[in-house]
Amino acid sequence: MYIRTTSRKNKDGTSVRYIQLAHNERNPKTGQSQAKILYNFGRDDEVNMAALRGLAQSIGRYLGDDPQATDRDSSPIAPLRITRSKSLGGAWLLNELWQKLGIGNAMTKRLTERQFQTPIERILFALVANRALAPSSKLAAEEWVEHDVVIPELPKLDVQQAYRAMDVLLESEESIQHDVFHAVADLLQLEVDLLFFDTTSTYFETEDEDDEFRKLGYSKDHRPDLPQVVIGFAVTRDGIPIRCWVWPGNTSDMSVVPEVKKDLIGWKLGRVISVVDRGFSSEENLRYLQRSGGHYIAGEKLSSGKPTVEAALAHPGRFKTVSDNLEVKDIMIGDGEARKRYVLVRNPDEARRDAARREKHLTALKEELVRLKELNGEAHTKAHCRLHNHTTYKRYLKMDKRGNLRIDLEAVKGMEHLDGKYLLQTSDDTLSAEDVALGYKQLLKVEAAFRTLKQSLDLRPVYHRKEERIRAHVLLCWLALMLVRIIENQTGKTWREVRDSFGRVQLVEYESHDGKVQQRTELTPEHLGIVSALKLTEPQRIWGISLR
Repeated sequence: MYIRTTSRKNKDGTSVRYIQLAHNERNPKTGQSQAKILYNFGRDDEVNMAALRGLAQSIGRYLGDDPQATDRDSSPIAPLRITRSKSLGGAWLLNELWQKLGIGNAMTKRLTERQFQTPIERILFALVANRALAPSSKLAAEEWVEHDVVIPELPKLDVQQAYRAMDVLLESEESIQHDVFHAVADLLQLEVDLLFFDTTSTYFETEDEDDEFRKLGYSKDHRPDLPQVVIGFAVTRDGIPIRCWVWPGNTSDMSVVPEVKKDLIGWKLGRVISVVDRGFSSEENLRYLQRSGGHYIAGEKLSSGKPTVEAALAHPGRFKTVSDNLEVKDIMIGDGEARKRYVLVRNPDEARRDAARREKHLTALKEELVRLKELNGEAHTKAHCRLHNHTTYKRYLKMDKRGNLRIDLEAVKGMEHLDGKYLLQTSDDTLSAEDVALGYKQLLKVEAAFRTLKQSLDLRPVYHRKEERIRAHVLLCWLALMLVRIIENQTGKTWREVRDSFGRVQLVEYESHDGKVQQRTELTPEHLGIVSALKLTEPQRIWGISLR
């Protein structure tokens, strides 16, 4: 580590020198030694040279270069003191990705026209980072920024400024979402010819409804007794959420499809396919999704008993392998306007797991039947009833004429035929069978994103009551989720793993009589691997030097 100077020539022919703290590192590609700047002190005509000498002497005394030296009190030299430590790694990682993806620039572009005195973009990033790293109320985030974490270029956060920033975010919601999407899509080269849409809900820990927004409705969190709002996401094939919506809590999934399509028209995207699970695939719901040219991919219950489903399952033909552990069979049932397209999907690995689970269940069931002496035709008991109504075992059982339970061999054989399979229906004849199958698997990624939103990012509890603040809160969660999903996709690690790992990177402040130095802790090979996977440059080692 050494002090070096660099020069820059001005247009008028004069030169300006800059003083820097640097050290040499070997370039892993060329093998040549090159200087890495640790800290810029500034112009040499503005640097306090006496203070710089004092710092150098203090470091020398601390290292023992002058054992006879004493401090300014003529007492033995005291060691450097650690005055504080704040978490650096997680916020640094999110901020680097935030800037690399152009999210900061997209926001700044929209906000510069307003000429705000407060750093709105930095405040919004701090709130997004708080969602991803330590979800809390906005008031608690104020303390978090000041005492616990390093937010680049934002030493403090005022809660009233945070609320104002949220209001500004909501005022520019449409344009900011549009700009952020295009910035991210261009850099990551996202495939946006096919988008998938799904909704979730989040409830409020209160029994009071808001007349306009917080309403009772169908709860996907199984809390129909509490008011809620409905949240929708459009996501890419890779599970990146590129757009979000918030509706009143009594909004049905069917009614939001026209609005979603309308909002995305100006984005010049490809098709937006509504992917719905088996609980939504009634004929009425599917017809609604087709209004105005819309399309869907819907899961079907294999045991629904529908004639078309039975015909699809019995349809002849071979499966086609489209990717690892994914086989598909394209099936058309019926003719003309009544024709329906199904895709039967089989996962060989899942088929083996289904068979193993069933064998385990049957072994346990036979042991239970022996214990109850049912195999020997013994009398009816309460235990007999419990077994007959058991959630897992009842599917394997039948009752004979005497009222005794037996293994239903035909039912078992039927289950064997369905091992590892699921059936999909789609209204889009232009989609390949592979896209239909992968599209439905994408629903799992959307649901995983919703779980991340509710668990890792703590969407709930929502501390806001006003509609505009609730909407802004969801926008912050969407931005955090976008960063989290990109990190997970590019590193192959879960966000919890990355967050915990980088949470151990600290910024430590040392102080002596001559000044203060802020230095980060060392990065591990795991940290460097994540930085490399995200194509970032590792953070600087020295973050600040203040001389007295």
